[in-house]
Amino acid sequence: MIVYSDEQILKGVLRHDSLILQYIYKQYYYKISYFVRKNQGSEDDASDIFQEAIIIIYRKLKENDLIFEKSSFAGYLFSVCRFLWLKQLEKRRIERERLNDTLPFQENLYDENLVELVNKNERYGLYQKHFATLSTDCQKLMQLFFEKVSLKEIAKIMGYKSEKYAKTRKFKCKEILVKRIKQDTEFKKILEDDT
Repeated sequence: MIVYSDEQILKGVLRHDSLILQYIYKQYYYKISYFVRKNQGSEDDASDIFQEAIIIIYRKLKENDLIFEKSSFAGYLFSVCRFLWLKQLEKRRIERERLNDTLPFQENLYDENLVELVNKNERYGLYQKHFATLSTDCQKLMQLFFEKVSLKEIAKIMGYKSEKYAKTRKFKCKEILVKRIKQDTEFKKILEDDT
C-alpha cells in the first residue's frame, strides 16, 4: 500500500482526491471508531464524527488556517475527532470523567478557531435540515437570493408577475425557515452552547 506524507494528504483533502480520502479512511477510521464505541458511542456516531472532522480540516485548509507544527496529520485528525466526540458527549450529558481515552491526541492542540468552526458546522447543519423541508419553490427562490441574484431577475426566473411579488415570496419563505429553526430543540441547545 502507498504511504502518503502529511503534505500529500493535506493537498489531497483540499482537492477532494478520492484516493487520499480512501487512504485516510483506511489508515485512521478504525482508531476513531474504537475510541467512539469505547465511550458510549455507536458505529454511526463514529462515522459522523470522522466525516465532520474531515470537513473541518478541509475548511481550515481552505481558509489557510490549519496549524499543527508539533503534530502530524494523524495527531491533528485524532484531536479534532476527540474534541467533536467530547462535545457530542457533553450534549448527551455524559460525564467526561468516564471517557476511555485511546486516541493518541495532542493535549496542547486546543484551537479556538476549531471551536468556532464546529459551532458554525452545527448551525449550518441545522439550517440545512430545515432548508430541505421547504417547498421546492421556496428552496429555489432562497438559493437564487443567496447567490445574490437581483429580485428582478428572480421574478423572471421563477415566473413571478413582479419584483414586488418575488420580494414578498422571499420574505415568507425566509420567515417559514426561521420559524422552523427556532422551534427545533437543537436550536435551543446551540443557543445554550453559545452563552
